Amino acid sequence: MKTSEPDTEKKYYSSEELQEFKEIILNKIEEAKKNLELLNAAVANEGNDVTDTSPTFKALEEGNSVLSKEENSKLAARQQKFIKDLEAALIRIENKTYGICKVTGKLIPKERLRVVPHTTMTIEAKEMMSKQRH
Repeated sequence: MKTSEPDTEKKYYSSEELQEFKEIILNKIEEAKKNLELLNAAVANEGNDVTDTSPTFKALEEGNSVLSKEENSKLAARQQKFIKDLEAALIRIENKTYGICKVTGKLIPKERLRVVPHTTMTIEAKEMMSKQRH
């Protein structure tokens, strides 16, 4: 444990590091928007799809159409939230507050941000919040 040493722990990410995260986020937004388009198309499709005319496929498709539309609607809503969260992360990059945990104020590790670029908390903070809820 450190005692009386000056706090040399980094408080924020450099412009170069933020640029790396920005590129990751922009790629994820592009991918998420494509997925959202596909989901919206699936929700809008009333079973009049002519791309597959196999009778077996059609029978299975009709049997699952209500459930699939409901599931696709839920997935589309989750995808929209994901896009909004990623866009909010871009704003934090512009404000130079990206990667700073909203609970602890510590830097979120790069490894975590690369996997979950829209996160606003360290694992430590997330576990803390989870314990408080239970």
